[in-house]
Amino acid sequence: MQASEPIYQMEEKKPALSRNVVLLIIVAALGYFVDIYDLILFSVIRIKSLNGLGITDPDQLSSIGSFLINCQMIGMLTGGILWGILGDKKGRLWVLFGSIITYSIANIANGFVTNVDQYAILRFIAGVGLAGELGAGVTLITETMSKENRGYGTMLIAGIGLFGAVVAAQVGDHFSWQTSYIVGGVMGLVLLLMRVGVVESGMFHKVKNEEVARGNFFMLFTSWGRFKRFINSILIAVPVWFVIGVVVTFANDFGVQMGATETLSPGKGIMYAYTGIAIGDLLCGSLSQVFKTRKKIVFIFLTATLAAVLTFLFSRNFDAQYFHIMCFIMGLATGYWVVFVTMGAEQFGTNIRATVATTIPNFVRGSLVPVLIFFNFLKPHFGIINSGLIVGISTITLAYIALYNLDETYGKDLDYIEEK
Repeated sequence: MQASEPIYQMEEKKPALSRNVVLLIIVAALGYFVDIYDLILFSVIRIKSLNGLGITDPDQLSSIGSFLINCQMIGMLTGGILWGILGDKKGRLWVLFGSIITYSIANIANGFVTNVDQYAILRFIAGVGLAGELGAGVTLITETMSKENRGYGTMLIAGIGLFGAVVAAQVGDHFSWQTSYIVGGVMGLVLLLMRVGVVESGMFHKVKNEEVARGNFFMLFTSWGRFKRFINSILIAVPVWFVIGVVVTFANDFGVQMGATETLSPGKGIMYAYTGIAIGDLLCGSLSQVFKTRKKIVFIFLTATLAAVLTFLFSRNFDAQYFHIMCFIMGLATGYWVVFVTMGAEQFGTNIRATVATTIPNFVRGSLVPVLIFFNFLKPHFGIINSGLIVGISTITLAYIALYNLDETYGKDLDYIEEK
């Protein structure tokens, strides 16, 4: 009788655990949905919002728009480190609540700005908030679900979340820029109410009670092995932001040199590309689970990215529909984002896992700055198409090398810590 009682109790607890995991996946996925909505929204309504502030000169639209994007990016780089450290020191749930409060309030306030200075400050604050969502969610999932199935959880987070870009494009096109910002902020605050029932990671609770350094960002630089894992984890995803930040964002300029028969819209290109990325994430995550390997599936997607970029950059005399199809295909090929973030989280111990999972995707986004510098440096010498080819092939080559240097993490036991 005594032997049967624990078994009965365990059977009773399984449904509760299952409900907790399902709730965690739903909340994390919707959180990333709102995160991506807010992240992409500025690109969609940049010109509309600046026109609303009385800025109409093309040169000013470009320079001020770049300045505001940089403010948001600096905020994300800052937030990536900040939320990552707090995630390991205070807890993963603490970051989920704190980050969404930060960017929700900032985006609601964005709907009431009257000058560029206010806009810049709020874009920085929003960037800080936006940096914490994905890393905290992925860390919670990887530490809560079984090592065999956690890939399905992270797959759903990104697959559902990335459709936030599609919604941002639609809302930004059909509503005023003020309303668009307020919608994003309100969605975040509504989501906050759903997070009440989410349970903290058991691995974090365990390491919290141990005498061990937690959230020490500098630990990534005190060991060559950790530093190499950190840098390689970043480099494998740089091609994703090359496609979004260079090929799609500057599609109108590429189109002129490639003989496009219609003016290409970067905004629509982003929408189709993110639709492809969302579907690609679901496909890549599923394949990594079915074939029980992260590295081999990412290699296949990297190769598909190379083929898609080369196909587009060698295309000539095409129309807007062809461009939209190619954006979708390039997005589909770069849809290994969720597996990349999962691999990053799986590379490191519990005491710095949130730090890594939160900083890596934001450092990848920040890599767009040196990529654009390289791209703009080459343009006067080689032209926009050849410069795109050089930068694209370079980033993908580095990604291949980085992937080769990383360990396979499928099924890896994550219940361990990093020693100083």
